Amino acid sequence: MTHSAQAPPLLDFRNITVYRGDTLALDGVSLAIPCGQHVAIIGPNGSGKSTLIRTMMRYDHPVRRYRPVMKLFGRSDWHVHDMRKLIAIVSNEMVQACSRSATGRSVVLSGYYSSFELWPQHPVTDAMERRGSAVLRLMNAEHLRDKPVNAMSTGEAKRVVIGRALVNEPRALLLDEPSNGLDIRAALELRETLRGIAALGTSLIYVTHHLPDIVPEVTRVILLNKGKIHADGPKDRLLAAEMLSQVYGMPIEVEAKGGYYSCWA
Repeated sequence: MTHSAQAPPLLDFRNITVYRGDTLALDGVSLAIPCGQHVAIIGPNGSGKSTLIRTMMRYDHPVRRYRPVMKLFGRSDWHVHDMRKLIAIVSNEMVQACSRSATGRSVVLSGYYSSFELWPQHPVTDAMERRGSAVLRLMNAEHLRDKPVNAMSTGEAKRVVIGRALVNEPRALLLDEPSNGLDIRAALELRETLRGIAALGTSLIYVTHHLPDIVPEVTRVILLNKGKIHADGPKDRLLAAEMLSQVYGMPIEVEAKGGYYSCWA
């Protein structure tokens, strides 16, 4: 395949410097992620992970004097609403933002309108209904179709919020600490569901402290520290005791089993 025939990267960031108030949160970050790649972004508190997410989603903006480049799928001129359909984020804040009385169906279909519940001014076509039902099946959440969020467990609510992100058929899913608030069973079930999503071709971008979140399909790890990329490379090289000990500033042991990783101090 010639270079001109290759798809542009999912994400292409160069010279990204971002301040949060007076704090330098990202310091000259350059990063490219090809379409279809599954990536984990890891780092201690204050490393810049949250700011990187916010910059990807256009909530935070880089300092212009450093001539930043911010491209998604080869373009820098996105309308934010359209861009967020292609890279969809799932966070614990989104779970909390859902109306407590909204049903699973309502939450999933609200993704068409960038809301967290269907309202009377939101028309739902037959095609939308079919897609919503397909997403609930994909998430193993058909039983949550008519269940209100305030009657769901945290794991169930997270499933329908992921379904909300998937309803627009995004090319990438950005997962911010996906297992937070889940018990062991719910976390295991969520990982298996995310493996199914990865198999369908949707890129998974994990931002997490919790190594067991990272499914075997993830092949690349980016370690952030103090607003900079500390290391970027293959998962088996970066999820190693020496590398993680450097980033976290303390001795860390790592174990790999069945494609998953765990760590302890």
